[in-house]
Amino acid sequence: MRITEAARRLDMTPRMLRYRESLGLLPPLHRAVRRPAAGRVRAAQFAAGRAGTPPAAVPADPPPAGLHRQFTDADLAAVALGVSLERRYDISPVALAFGIRVLADPRVRADVAELGRRIGRLQPPPARALDFEQERAQRLLRLGETAPPPAAAARRIAPGGSVREGR
Repeated sequence: MRITEAARRLDMTPRMLRYRESLGLLPPLHRAVRRPAAGRVRAAQFAAGRAGTPPAAVPADPPPAGLHRQFTDADLAAVALGVSLERRYDISPVALAFGIRVLADPRVRADVAELGRRIGRLQPPPARALDFEQERAQRLLRLGETAPPPAAAARRIAPGGSVREGR
């Protein structure tokens, strides 16, 4: 369906639907129909060698300028979900688009997480203390793989707790 019908079903204006599309809040364009302007019709007909025949709708991928988006029921359901999230959390379409970007782009996610830690909204990752303990355990395991130094091997602990030199 065309944008006017989709907007009517979603109870919004076509302009608002285009705005949401520009923010990336609509699914990717799956199909579009090229409807050339009157000046382009003659050029297209001449190039095709069919002057005098009406131009056929041509599917395009990726969508160049001059295409009309065709909305599916799945597209409408995705837009409706976005609108319901905006209402539920009292956020703007721009805020929702940024939230999706944070989830989709690891660099943006890391930058936002760093800001959250600096302003005290997020706790620093607890992995640093665990990393220290893990490195310590690995060092101790590596020490056990090598032979003990000769001076340490010569010492023996007597039953009374005193240290005596062995042979």
